Amino acid sequence: MTSIKSAPDTAPTSDTFDSLDPATGEVVGTHPVNDAAHVQAAVATARKEAERWRALGFAGRKKELDAWRRLIAGRMEELARVMSAETGKPHGDALMEIALAVDHLAWAAGHAEKVLKRRSVNPGLLMVNQAASVEYRPLGVVGVIGPWNYPAFTPMGSIAYALAAGNTVVFKPSEHTPGVGVWLAETFAEAVGRPVFQVVTGFGETGAALTSAGVDKVAFTGSTATGKRVMAACAETLTPVVIEAGGKDALLVDADADVAEAADAALWGACSNAGQTCAGVERVYVHEQVYDAFLAELVASAEKLKAEPGGQVGPITMPSQVDIIRRHIDDALARGGRALVGGPVPEGARFVQPTVLVDVPEDSAAVQEETFGPTVTVAKVRSMDEAIERANGTRFALGSTVYSKARGMEIAEQLRAGMTAINGVISFAGVPTLPFGGVGDSGFGRIHGPDGLREFTYPHAIARQRFKPPIALTTFRRSTKEEQTLLKVVKGLYGRGK
Repeated sequence: MTSIKSAPDTAPTSDTFDSLDPATGEVVGTHPVNDAAHVQAAVATARKEAERWRALGFAGRKKELDAWRRLIAGRMEELARVMSAETGKPHGDALMEIALAVDHLAWAAGHAEKVLKRRSVNPGLLMVNQAASVEYRPLGVVGVIGPWNYPAFTPMGSIAYALAAGNTVVFKPSEHTPGVGVWLAETFAEAVGRPVFQVVTGFGETGAALTSAGVDKVAFTGSTATGKRVMAACAETLTPVVIEAGGKDALLVDADADVAEAADAALWGACSNAGQTCAGVERVYVHEQVYDAFLAELVASAEKLKAEPGGQVGPITMPSQVDIIRRHIDDALARGGRALVGGPVPEGARFVQPTVLVDVPEDSAAVQEETFGPTVTVAKVRSMDEAIERANGTRFALGSTVYSKARGMEIAEQLRAGMTAINGVISFAGVPTLPFGGVGDSGFGRIHGPDGLREFTYPHAIARQRFKPPIALTTFRRSTKEEQTLLKVVKGLYGRGK
């Protein structure tokens, strides 16, 4: 078992906690519970480093981030072992997650200048005498509160983009995966040699301390309920937030879809990472013309998939989540649903078997609430209009998937979601140029892509007068004649036509 030690620059406290292997309960590592004073000290250090980091400029920061990227890429196996130990996910899944994180880090470092540097904008006809420009400046210190389900890829969507934009970062990883956060901070220190990116470990109190420690923005990933508490805490100091919360993502299968591919995508989207994916597939709506064929493919594949030690489906990382999964399945079955694969979850289970549910009422917990386990509900629909209506029928609106040969774009454009994959599943998360985030109870703000870089900046606009205006507007010397000229100009420009 890989041993994970706390970061060397983390001052020890009287309180510590253990991270555990969710499959066995074995202790993986021991870490300090950093208190408010420690968190404030980390933020103060980040504040001191912020100006130096900003002053490096885009090229200087890219050089430093590229060194970190090379180090992570060269030691992927090491990080994957830490991640697998703390989350229980298969080693191959951990490697895939790290690969995606490295790709996003490379993109953010390489494109920050193009996206954020000062650029000229059109001043408009009434202000034609002005030279107008805008640039995006770093906020200063960004606090990142990360999740346990994708403990490298998800927080790096904030960390890498915030750093590339010129901010320093203090990262509070989940108490279930502190070792991953420590590893990231240690390797950054090794590559860069300055406390530009630091980690603090602990429970909810440590995260709460970060929200009130004077950071300039908080990026949070977690449940909708916790996200609301983070927002409330940040409201006390008007600290802006990015909230990436829960999902209840739907997959829609049209009559002309490749049924085998759609079924494979549904199973992987529902059961990869043991279903612990905010943008995973939790609901499927299938056109009645291909419903039976789709269900046969899905059931046949799901019956071969087992959640077990060393298998393709790992354990449930957070023990309390098992109770939620059990409740959703029990409620679905009690209300007339049927489990074609899987079924009730035994007490004391660490693993939950892949579960395919049908005939589940739309207002049940298994359809309306985030399950976060290897389960999926499948429903027959008469048309894609009905599928769209049902897919849009929850408070969540994070990701979505469409399988259709002819109408993929048409259907996707009608879905209320932050992201949609067509004839693929969760593909949008791996594309560095696309923004990632949701609306409604799934949160707001974006990571990844140009939007993700701008999320950790503020725009600075400059209007520079090039010559005196033909019509003086902003002066008490303005004459009635000039006002009449302005009236004629506006009417001539904007008062005609359709």
